[in-house]
Amino acid sequence: QGHLVESGGGLVQTGGSLRLSCAAHGRTFSSYAMVWFRQAPGKEPEFVAAVNWSGSNTYYADSVKGRFTISRDNSKNTVYLQMNSLKPEDTTVYYCAAVANLRALLDGHNRPDYWGQGTQVTVSS
Repeated sequence: QGHLVESGGGLVQTGGSLRLSCAAHGRTFSSYAMVWFRQAPGKEPEFVAAVNWSGSNTYYADSVKGRFTISRDNSKNTVYLQMNSLKPEDTTVYYCAAVANLRALLDGHNRPDYWGQGTQVTVSS
């Protein structure tokens, strides 16, 4: 078994930047696609961004396209989410996840295999 640990959340002003990190422990996730979700209280998780196992393909929600960048470093077993031009509506808890079948997840046919514990991002207006 492995687990994912997010870090890098915090409080930032509108227009600011944060970089979230997600470190994998207990096993390698280099064969998994990595995904960032965010979830507001009482709502379903919202897809934010994904990167395939090699880092060669990335996918973004329309709401973050052009502002967020997902990347991974398999040598460090870590995935990143660089968030620029942050808006108050980006405020919520962000989770990283690992999934074996990214296409099925993007098509809405499955859920991640592993989840992190989440990190809070707050953007003040």
